[in-house]
Amino acid sequence: MNPLTEHEIRNAFVNCTKGEAKRLNIPRDLAEQPWEDLDFLGWRDPQAPDRAYLVTELDGRPVGVQLRSSSSGSWQTRRSMCLVCVTTHTGGVSLMVAPRSGKAGQQGNSVGIYMCSDLACSLYVRGKRDAGIGARLHESLTLEEKIQRTVANLAAFIAKVTA
Repeated sequence: MNPLTEHEIRNAFVNCTKGEAKRLNIPRDLAEQPWEDLDFLGWRDPQAPDRAYLVTELDGRPVGVQLRSSSSGSWQTRRSMCLVCVTTHTGGVSLMVAPRSGKAGQQGNSVGIYMCSDLACSLYVRGKRDAGIGARLHESLTLEEKIQRTVANLAAFIAKVTA
């Protein structure tokens, strides 16, 4: 992923108003992000832990999605799989819900996906972050194929948000 500026990130959001995008908390450490290892930039709002954001590149332009995560519960002690990067976690996967863009979102329609709670899918796929024993299933796919699958899964979710 190409490094993004704060301005590019704020302008990328497709499922919130310009005012909401202007007010959201952007990570302060953009310069230190491992951009070459990221398929998307994902972060949680430190002032509102149930809010999360992700920005990726689709068709050569940044696209951002505002998310809400489910509240923690007893189900989080079970092993779950991220549907973006196919990493399994014990308590490290959350239901992330995105309001749909446009009129559908204004009417309250949303789309959800189970994904890594820390939004570090790119790092799990590349082995740069460890989710514990048994987190990565043995697969015959190459690293490049796993990255392509992660990007395709994320693109399919964003397509549902923007449909």
